[in-house]
Amino acid sequence: MSRISEILDYNRKFVEDKEYEAYITDKFPFKKLAIVTCMDTRLVELLPKAMNLRNGDAKLIKIAGAIINHPFGSAMRSVLVAIYELGAEEVIVVGHLGCGMTGLNANQVISSMKKRGISDDVFNTLENSGIKLENWLHGFDNEKDGVIHTVDIIKKHPLLPPGLPVHGMLIDPTTGKLELVVNGQEHI
Repeated sequence: MSRISEILDYNRKFVEDKEYEAYITDKFPFKKLAIVTCMDTRLVELLPKAMNLRNGDAKLIKIAGAIINHPFGSAMRSVLVAIYELGAEEVIVVGHLGCGMTGLNANQVISSMKKRGISDDVFNTLENSGIKLENWLHGFDNEKDGVIHTVDIIKKHPLLPPGLPVHGMLIDPTTGKLELVVNGQEHI
């Protein structure tokens, strides 16, 4: 049985047994938080538990390394929508120890792409279009710097409401211990 078949079979029973009822909420975050965090599998359940978040408490924006590099990309758009349309009044960037984006090697990623069938023609077309994959496929030197970088991108965004707190944290993906890296209240 394929993964998608397993998911659909499980889902039919989930809906039939009305297990969804325990998760019913609305689209507005009760705790008025937007959280930018990493897509790391270790954080799926751990992060909300470590932060005392329940379904409906916050908007979770998950991206590799919790890195926002482009101020007008989709991740930043999600932050702004969370603020202006969904009522978020604080933003928390949560990176984690042992992140795979630490020291990400663009050339290794490109090599993996080639091994999985992406042709040199595609890479040449991108290069000729001005897209530098070596610049795009980068991470950070250490997790704390990654969090600080993303907090700075958000804080300096011209469309961010003045005075909106933007915090930065690191989480230990084993213990769930949180470390405050940037206190957004101090930088208002």
